Amino acid sequence: MQRISTDMPNTDIQFYLRRQEESLASIQTKIAEQTRIRELRDDPLAASHAVRYESYLARLERFERNTLYAKDHFNYTDTYLRQANDVLQRVREISVAGANGIYAPEDMKYMAVEVNELLKELVSLSNTLGPDGRQLFGGDKAFTEPFRIVEGTVEGGGETMVVRVEFRGAGAHRKAEVADGTYSTLDISGGDAFWAEKMQIFSSYDASNYRVPKESAFFVDGEEINVAPGDTAQSVAAKINDSGAPVKASLDPVTNALTLEGTTPHFIRLEDAEDSQVLQDLGLILPNADAGAPNWNPSARVSGGSAFDMVIRLRDSLFRGDQEFIGTQGIGGIDLALTNVQTRLADIGSREERAEATWKRLNEEIPNVTAALSRESSLNFATAATDLGMIEFAHKATLQTAAKILPQTLLDFLR
Repeated sequence: MQRISTDMPNTDIQFYLRRQEESLASIQTKIAEQTRIRELRDDPLAASHAVRYESYLARLERFERNTLYAKDHFNYTDTYLRQANDVLQRVREISVAGANGIYAPEDMKYMAVEVNELLKELVSLSNTLGPDGRQLFGGDKAFTEPFRIVEGTVEGGGETMVVRVEFRGAGAHRKAEVADGTYSTLDISGGDAFWAEKMQIFSSYDASNYRVPKESAFFVDGEEINVAPGDTAQSVAAKINDSGAPVKASLDPVTNALTLEGTTPHFIRLEDAEDSQVLQDLGLILPNADAGAPNWNPSARVSGGSAFDMVIRLRDSLFRGDQEFIGTQGIGGIDLALTNVQTRLADIGSREERAEATWKRLNEEIPNVTAALSRESSLNFATAATDLGMIEFAHKATLQTAAKILPQTLLDFLR
């Protein structure tokens, strides 16, 4: 026969009171945290779904911020490129007027002075700082002015003027991730936006017997090109042509030297990888030279000028009063610079449109994922409030019942 202790009712009631208090604390915490899942055991399947939704939602919100930054950056770049286009348009108007043959030499000198000031404004636009304090057209050299003015005297100028504009920037590799594994290129290098002619680099080194001595790599416009031991100059040229760089390579049929030519107007950037000297051995660049600045071998011939070179050439012809040059090469050079700027404007516009489309898609996707997450983990407050009221009522009833049925102890008599 089982013995029933007088302490058993007290123990049982305390056990169930603790369970009620635990349930009460749990639902109060869920209401405070606004979630119905506090632990995996609350709903294992919903919890696994919620974790994935939260992770995906965090990525979408990061992509949205990246897209907004890209939109603002493209809009800012577009504004300054349009201003550069306006400056070049004004330079072209002056060149057309100077080629008409109706102005006196003194008037043409006044035009040249105005062109010189417009040149300075063009350089100022190319060295613009973005809202984040970085050089807008500096590429990877975000805190270095991409173009530097060299002043001197010009024949017929009568004062110190711009005689050369040197490029010191680098390529534009900064990207923003706007979707999983999808990136949008943010920057346009000054060597792309403010160029006019297709560059050509002619080595003077006879590469007939050249062989790559060891496994090496080099960079052309930021594209890495790997070569193997024994590769000939023809193989090197073929690998350059197969890369994504906007450059075509060939061997000169007379000198057997490697020749590079840009497929678009831009500054061609060359660099040997660490412990490699392929481009140095082929006579194209100097050893240990900075890829973001002219690093050509002195024996190499380089052609293809920037927009600044075209403006300087036009200004000097105005000082000379050379109407024939102004009407042919002068206007032609400005047209090349204008065409390139307008091409870059179209590129920026297409990037901006893509960023806008991506932003709209994300703004539709984020609410959908948020709704899915809410269905899995959010708390139904009406149900929670009802459950809380029922548990509180049951807890109070249990306490009242326990007060009546529990036997009195010595402590009750001592009060």
